[in-house]
Amino acid sequence: MDKVDPPASASAGGSRAEDWSRLVARVAESRDKEAFTTLFDHFAPRIEAHLQRLGLDVAQAEEIAQDVMITLWRKASLFDPAKSALSTWLYRIARNRRIDLSRRDRTDYVDPQSPAILEIASEGQIDQAFDGQQRDDIVRGLLTELPNEQQGLVKLAFYEGLSHSQIAERTGIPLGTVKSRLRLAFTRLRRGLEAAGVEESR
Repeated sequence: MDKVDPPASASAGGSRAEDWSRLVARVAESRDKEAFTTLFDHFAPRIEAHLQRLGLDVAQAEEIAQDVMITLWRKASLFDPAKSALSTWLYRIARNRRIDLSRRDRTDYVDPQSPAILEIASEGQIDQAFDGQQRDDIVRGLLTELPNEQQGLVKLAFYEGLSHSQIAERTGIPLGTVKSRLRLAFTRLRRGLEAAGVEESR
């Protein structure tokens, strides 16, 4: 395998972008380690430095930068040079990872795309976009009214976005029991949300 040289300079403009795209294509098509190493050596430290400027500590920035590059290795085929520059694509992934990290640090964060939220929304006349502070407050309040055996499971579903099977594995509770308890909890939450006026516009 030939050693891959990095693009020469920023002044190369479009040709530089094309060079990056070719390296990504080699990763996508043949898992070219030399091409990936070139990409990693160029972009990882820049992403890490960018994240530190945004306020992350060294360990967090390094973790996310490595995660971004792992995503590149695994999903290089998803990069479309016709839609964006490689740097834009990678920094977007880094941004999303940073948001995910900040959400994990908030123990009361309700993920609007968690399986639990989507299930409740799909079954009732409830707005599926649980992204407003009012809805977050209502959900948290309703959670405190659930029986303890349901509350713990729902928190795993809401705050960590775990599926039924993942909750069963985490807690050791039979999958059927997890489903039935969550079903009861979701029914109560749905009714509570509807009573609070969080309903889908007709």
